[in-house]
Amino acid sequence: MPIKVLIVEDNPNLRQALKSLVALSDDFICVGDYERATPDVSFAGGILPDVILMDIDLPGENGISFTRRIKEKYPFINILMLTVVEQEDKIMQAIYAGASGYLIKSAIPENILENIRVLYKGGSPLTPSIARIIFQNIQHQLNSKKEKIALSSRETEVLAGLVKGLTYKMIAEKHFISVDTVRSYIRCVYEKLEVHSRSEAIVKAINDKLV
Repeated sequence: MPIKVLIVEDNPNLRQALKSLVALSDDFICVGDYERATPDVSFAGGILPDVILMDIDLPGENGISFTRRIKEKYPFINILMLTVVEQEDKIMQAIYAGASGYLIKSAIPENILENIRVLYKGGSPLTPSIARIIFQNIQHQLNSKKEKIALSSRETEVLAGLVKGLTYKMIAEKHFISVDTVRSYIRCVYEKLEVHSRSEAIVKAINDKLV
């Protein structure tokens, strides 16, 4: 069975070029083309596409919003975003909306058919520059998360005591502080870790390797 491809692209020349490219291979069949997002998520003749080539900057409703609506109704449809420029915010928004691949239009047409195959088989085609942006964004999020739960040296010592099963009194004696001071540190630790109990704090400390 050929891979069913739908094209959503407002540039008529590019849309026609993509249609012609798809038609050149027996492995593919174009089941429709739109110049903008449709009010309701429905497809001509009731034929569901396997892959949608989606322009990100459509007139009216943009491709990101349209992608989200499609994925809510048909989560199994693969969507490959097409864009002219590399914009980090739009790239991440498209991924969160459900897109499985993201290509710069300048990469078309030499490898578009192979990228459609990759997407159809469960892969996520990305140009190298897009992949780098995604990894940098993820790394930034991880670093931000680490900063949010950074503990002071004393808070880390108190948390380590909890992990070892020490009582408040034992922690206080070990670090030459009062039990009330231990309780104060623990309240700060709970707040930073966003937990509400000793057991939750211990689990998070172990999972996040905080001690």
